[in-house]
Amino acid sequence: MQRRIHLIVLAGAALMALATTAPAHAQSGVEKQLAGDRFTIVSPFPPGGPVDTLARVLSDGLAKRYGQPAVVENMPGAAGNIGIDKVKRAKGDGHTLLVVPAGNLTINPTLMPNFPFNIEKDFVPVTMLAKAPNVLVASPTAGIRSAKELVAQAKARPGQLSYASPGVGSGLHLAGELFKQQAAIDLLHVPYKGTSPALNDVLGGVVPLMFSNLPATLPFIRNGKLVALGVTEARRSPAAPEIPTLAEQGVQGVTVTSWYGLLAPAGTPPAVAEQLARDAAQMLAQPEVRERLQAQGMTEATMKPAEFAAHMRDETAMWARIIKARNIVAE
Repeated sequence: MQRRIHLIVLAGAALMALATTAPAHAQSGVEKQLAGDRFTIVSPFPPGGPVDTLARVLSDGLAKRYGQPAVVENMPGAAGNIGIDKVKRAKGDGHTLLVVPAGNLTINPTLMPNFPFNIEKDFVPVTMLAKAPNVLVASPTAGIRSAKELVAQAKARPGQLSYASPGVGSGLHLAGELFKQQAAIDLLHVPYKGTSPALNDVLGGVVPLMFSNLPATLPFIRNGKLVALGVTEARRSPAAPEIPTLAEQGVQGVTVTSWYGLLAPAGTPPAVAEQLARDAAQMLAQPEVRERLQAQGMTEATMKPAEFAAHMRDETAMWARIIKARNIVAE
């Protein structure tokens, strides 16, 4: 009797082990293809930023999903073009992927006269991954506490207030130009070579204003070293719901979001792109991943490949109009 019980227990344990290791559903042909080789996720910027964070979320998720190694390659240089070029030249089988910020896809093609890529021909859009609103901030020494106050002061002193940016043609520079256009004010643009030096001078009161990514400025806003004047989205950010939108304060049409997308090389089959988009949505919907993104001021923002392609086309056209209307030329 004891031997029979022992055998039943062993059989039950074996069945449980099989249940935990067997796939939850039969794999499709596309899933089998993706499970056939290792993944490389290229981040064209150094480790530590939002692009790198998202690349590592994907590498972890793909490794678990398909049982294959998934590595992140950080390839900074040439404003991201070195890493982007590697993916452009890769085989379109879904195993080499690019995580990249919006500016490289929707601003640089118009801004850079010798831009080396044709985004629509060289890549297959997979999905937007996450987004983070930009925020207009002021140095506490500027004495400006809201976007309404800023507009009033700028109209009283045309061209005398200045705003910093990471450089001519950057997304944050263009956010400032769009704000000026929509608010009908004149601000002096002060370009820097990168976000850090620009932000440092705003923190130090050298320049009073700046548009910046919410993830970069949120710690300084919360410790009182910067004043948040308004976010550039239609709704308040879940990461900082206490900050009003610019639209709430009367400045309409300044919806400028920093977002990050996932692309594959040209030739990647539509079914593979669609499967990867579904995989990314499942990974980014995990509560622990949502918390990780929110800690950096980001929220999940996945789309189907066709929706993402349309979004990129629309945003590229919008920035092209701003760049040409304001006569912005890359340095």
